[in-house]
Amino acid sequence: MSVSIGIATSDPVSGQQTPEEYLRRADTAMYHAKSTGRGNFAMYTRAMRTHRNSEYLLEQELRRAVARREFEVHYQPIVNLGDGAIEGFEALVRWRHPERGLVYPDTFIPMAEQTGLILPIGWMVLEEACRELSSWRAESTGRPFVSVNFSGLQFMQADMVDRVESVLHDTGCQAADLRVELTETMAMEPSGVGVDTLRRLSDLNVQLYLDDFGTGYSSLSHLHRLPTHAIKIDRSFINQVTRNPEIVRAILALAGSLDMRVEAEGIETSLQLACLRELGCQFGQGLFFSRPVPSGAAARLVDTHLAH
Repeated sequence: MSVSIGIATSDPVSGQQTPEEYLRRADTAMYHAKSTGRGNFAMYTRAMRTHRNSEYLLEQELRRAVARREFEVHYQPIVNLGDGAIEGFEALVRWRHPERGLVYPDTFIPMAEQTGLILPIGWMVLEEACRELSSWRAESTGRPFVSVNFSGLQFMQADMVDRVESVLHDTGCQAADLRVELTETMAMEPSGVGVDTLRRLSDLNVQLYLDDFGTGYSSLSHLHRLPTHAIKIDRSFINQVTRNPEIVRAILALAGSLDMRVEAEGIETSLQLACLRELGCQFGQGLFFSRPVPSGAAARLVDTHLAH
């Protein structure tokens, strides 16, 4: 067990404080201590209250957004690096805030994870992405897929696999056309995603992707036991691939030995693309090809090529 401590001291400038005010300040400091890592302590400052109030406001707005379904799904193409042909799309959630407009996930996903609101948001994204994919497949000559990010909380739900199967059935989406992404850290932590859960998903014929690969602490023996089908090289390695290609080369070699597909994230320049082609990476995504686009624009991109 560990302990997080919040400490409030007397403040002569503010005058005499009530016991309740001291407790509120200590409570605010305790939450700050938790946010910087458990087993920690923090002294109360006025800035903490401002931060705490803004977090409280964000949480309330987020709860209303879930109730009103203010979220929409955008899609970033995943392409064949050889000819630019679109292989599929990654589904990415956006918050259509009534006052602030389009809000990106970095702003609200941490709060959604902290409050558990990531669960209704995550299932909504899966349902919407599968429904869109079924529509594209009905009008497509090819076989596009959709890739959806899952949170650790979703994987911890006892009925997680049953819910995925239910969404596939209700939307008419084929399991083989769905890619479920989990982060490397989620897969490797002892308290993370269970191998049995991944195997049950794989048995449905759902493809499993290991996201942000290279940023965690992979055990090669554990990686070999995971029923994953592909890995996505983290954008931090793609950013430096032209100067330091050794890490990407090693990941490609590892994936090849495990017979796993590889996709590169965050391709932004022609030099990065050329280097990845030379290294033998076949698939990727990034702003060089296309930003994430709304569903209507994504539907028009199906069966096309994105070449610069």
